[in-house]
Amino acid sequence: MGLELKNPIILGACNLTFDLDTARNLEKAGVAAFVFKSLFEEQINLESIQMEEDLHEYDERNAEMVRLFPSLRHAGPAEHLEKLSQLKKAVNIPVIGSLNCVNESTWVEYSVEMEKTGVDALELNFYSFPADLGKDAGSLEDEQVRILEAVKKKVKIPVSVKLSPFYTNPLHLIHRMDKAGVNGFVLFNNLYQPEINIEEQELHFPFNLSQFGSYRLPLRYAGLLHKRIKGSVCSNTGIFTGQDVVRMLLAGADAVQVVSTVYQNKAVHVTKMLNDISAWMKDKGYKSIDEFRGKVAKVNSKDPYAFQRAQYVDMLMQPFDIMKKYPQV
Repeated sequence: MGLELKNPIILGACNLTFDLDTARNLEKAGVAAFVFKSLFEEQINLESIQMEEDLHEYDERNAEMVRLFPSLRHAGPAEHLEKLSQLKKAVNIPVIGSLNCVNESTWVEYSVEMEKTGVDALELNFYSFPADLGKDAGSLEDEQVRILEAVKKKVKIPVSVKLSPFYTNPLHLIHRMDKAGVNGFVLFNNLYQPEINIEEQELHFPFNLSQFGSYRLPLRYAGLLHKRIKGSVCSNTGIFTGQDVVRMLLAGADAVQVVSTVYQNKAVHVTKMLNDISAWMKDKGYKSIDEFRGKVAKVNSKDPYAFQRAQYVDMLMQPFDIMKKYPQV
C-alpha cells in the first residue's frame, strides 16, 4: 500500500487500541501498524435513536415541565474519530482507519472525515451479509466496486478493502477492485456467526476468536494472487505464531494482521513471533523477507496445479496412506 513497515505484523481492527497505554505496549512489543476498530454506521444510528428517545422520555410531564432534558445533539462519529486521532498522535507507527457502512454516501462521508484525523490509510471493511433473496451476486459486487471507486475519488491516502471469502468468485472481484485502483486487500474477514443456547433456546453471539489452522484459506489466496495484482495482500485469520507468518510470506503475502493471538497471549507474544521469524530466517540463510516472499506462490511453483483442485483429488487417491496415519479409523 506504500506504507513503510518495520516488520510484517499488523494489529487488526479490535478494541485493544482504544486504550493508549495498551497501544504503546503493543508498539513497544513490535507491532508494525495498527488498524483501529471499525466504525459501524449502524452503531452510530442506533446510538442516535436511543439518545433521542432518552431526551424525550419525560416530555410535557406537566404544565410547567415542557422539557426535562436540555437539547443535545448526538455526536455521531465524532467520538470515534477523536479516539482515532488520539491514537495517531500517541504512536510512531502507521495507523489505519477501518470503516463499515450501509449507504454509499456515508462510506464517502466517513472516509473523508477519517482522512482528516491524519491516519495513514483506510480499510473499507466490506463485512456484509446478504439478506435479500432477490438480489443477485453481480449487483452485490457492483455495489461494492462502486463504493470503492467513490471513496478513491475523494481521499488521497491509500485505501484497502477487507473481504470475506463468500463471493461467487473472490478472485474475479479482487481483480475488478484491483483495476479500480485499490491499494491493498485484507483476506479474509473473520465473520461473526451466531450460536444457539439449547437450554435457553435462543441465539447468542460468543466472542469470535480465530482457531489454529484457519490460516489455510488466506494462505491459498495469498499464493494465488502473488504478482498477479497490483494491490498488496495482507493475510488475516488464524495467524498465531511466527511460523504462521513465515508461511504467509512464503505464499506471497506482503503482511499479516493478527488479533486473536494477542488477546490470548498478550503483547509480549508479538515479540516472540518476531524472534521466531528472525531465527527461521537465520537458519535458512535469509537476510531479508524479500529473498523468500512468494517462493511457494503459484507463479513460482514447479507444480502447475498448485493451490488448485488437484491437491484435493491427490489426497482422495491415497486413502490407504490416510488409514495408516489414523489406524483407529
